[in-house]
Amino acid sequence: MTIRTRTTLIATALVLGIASGPAAPAFASAPAASTTSTTSTTSTTSSTSKEVPGADALRAVIADLPTDRATAALVRLGGEEGVWRGSAGVHDLVSGRPADPHARFRAGSVTKVFTAAVVLQLASEKKVDLDRSVRAYLPDLIPAAYGDVTVRQLLNHTSGLPSPDFPGTTVEERYENRFLVHTPKEMVASATAKEALFPAGDKQRYSNIGYTVAGLLVERVTGDTYERQVERRVIDPLGLRGTSSPGMDPRIHGPHNRGYQTMRLDDGTTGLRDVTVWGTTDGWAAGDIISTTADLERFTRALFRGQVVRGPLLEEMFTLPRVDALGGGPAAYSAGLTCWKLGGREVWGKTGGRWGYNAGIGGTRDLSRTLVYSVNSTDAKGTDSNPVVMGLVTAAFGTPDTCRPARTPADRLARLPTGSHACRPARTPAFPQDEGMNQIAERVVPAALKQQP
Repeated sequence: MTIRTRTTLIATALVLGIASGPAAPAFASAPAASTTSTTSTTSTTSSTSKEVPGADALRAVIADLPTDRATAALVRLGGEEGVWRGSAGVHDLVSGRPADPHARFRAGSVTKVFTAAVVLQLASEKKVDLDRSVRAYLPDLIPAAYGDVTVRQLLNHTSGLPSPDFPGTTVEERYENRFLVHTPKEMVASATAKEALFPAGDKQRYSNIGYTVAGLLVERVTGDTYERQVERRVIDPLGLRGTSSPGMDPRIHGPHNRGYQTMRLDDGTTGLRDVTVWGTTDGWAAGDIISTTADLERFTRALFRGQVVRGPLLEEMFTLPRVDALGGGPAAYSAGLTCWKLGGREVWGKTGGRWGYNAGIGGTRDLSRTLVYSVNSTDAKGTDSNPVVMGLVTAAFGTPDTCRPARTPADRLARLPTGSHACRPARTPAFPQDEGMNQIAERVVPAALKQQP
């Protein structure tokens, strides 16, 4: 059975519907058909003929795509333990042709890693002081009430800044406003008009606003646009030819697989709507980058090796602040990255989500194992963990636990900023809630996970 036939069966089994309006077609949500999988997956191993650990599990996770939870997946497993590449699902639900393994996609909050890297590069050049007040750089944008917020606190989510307001609260309302342009300065003004969530440095709360301010900081100290600085400092040196910042363009240019989101359709039924074309100005320096799995794998390896952020400042990305999360539990976010304890090992990375798309990068600090994925989730900003995303992460690294602040050995602590700690397993499986994305994305714990971009 071909993938197209399988897709047709899924759609017709639970009523195929076409959404009205300028958007692309929307199909009724359906459970996976009970047919033999025709997933197109590919794999390569390292120099030995031995099967790569976890490859069978990864293959099984994506074997049944497309389903009602995801229409496509692109996966790259790397490191000393072996290399595996896989793709599954469909390019779109109309033609049903196989997903493009080289497709570009919205990487969501993975953008924060790029932004943090640029700010840390500026810090290494003495153009930014991580311990200096953000208001010292942006006095016209940051009011006195937030005068204690430092640059480091923007990057590790301990600033206390509240999120800005956006029109709409449901996915349907957000869809109606998908082409609205949100400027960074307007978002900062909306956020800083509110009271702080907590005193700067006292707690950790994941959000986009700190990185929106960080993007404006980059522009102020360089006299250049944020986009050009990311391109000049990260994208071009690493040869990331499929990576770009879309700006106000709501389209994905170049090869890409369509993204779909479950929502209420025009006829009152619930189904899948094509959400590929959707503005990302609300994300900007916190979540607008478009990339490929090959580019993100190259970026991850270069970053961990110290080829993007050099010297002691790289430790900022592998150091958690010694505070608790606002909702309880330990801090889990560093400057740009997230820390997880998976399969008994420490994993650092970042996840991201935009409507119709989830993405993630991660690896052990020594790069013995890395994972990069793009999943065309149909619930990319829902309230439950997506089983495909969850399955990929656990197949690659093992069963998740959490990271917890812990005292570090004196030799390592000497290299860490005051009030910081390394990643350690916690006794309880609880991670802070992410802002905007639901998947394993932004944290990885068993059944109790939830999150956003």
